[in-house]
Amino acid sequence: MTTANLFTTLAAEQKSADVTDWAARIGWVVGLLLFVVLVYWLMRQGWKWRGSLQSDVPDLPTAPETPGEPRLTLTGRYHGSTTAGQWLDRIVAHGLGTRSRVELTLTDAGLDVVRPGATDFFVPADRLREARLDKGIAGKVLAEGGLLIVTWQHGDRLIDSGFRSNRSAEQAEWVDAINAMTPATTSLTTTEGAS
Repeated sequence: MTTANLFTTLAAEQKSADVTDWAARIGWVVGLLLFVVLVYWLMRQGWKWRGSLQSDVPDLPTAPETPGEPRLTLTGRYHGSTTAGQWLDRIVAHGLGTRSRVELTLTDAGLDVVRPGATDFFVPADRLREARLDKGIAGKVLAEGGLLIVTWQHGDRLIDSGFRSNRSAEQAEWVDAINAMTPATTSLTTTEGAS
């Protein structure tokens, strides 16, 4: 066999690489995109449905014109609100489920929650029930004591709202200050003082 015949035989035996089937590839990409859009739409519908189930939540109170001198201020993150004691039962009505940056101000009148890009609200002092350090609230879990949880009365329900300070060391001071303002602590102090 000559060299020319050998090259001809080898060239005839080689197969070219398979050509990409672009129609099938485009079909898979479009199908995947449609699936992602469907999942996103279902999540959005679930969020709206939860909001309609919570339509009994009254409008959020707003801050008074003169709230008084600030006792404490805090900047950080607002991580959401849940039904008190049920850390996974997120409340989404009136924007309470929207995470955002937050600026908290505690005065004698109550707790002013300013959220750039989301709905601000105010918790009057007589509606504050408790403050504690905890590790989680719906959608956010941190190390033990990483979240400041404020329990407050809104209408006929108790709500836990979760905050995280940019300086976590100051959260313990917030717990003490809010608990000193709550009716349970005030009545306990009055009873102890009377005896």
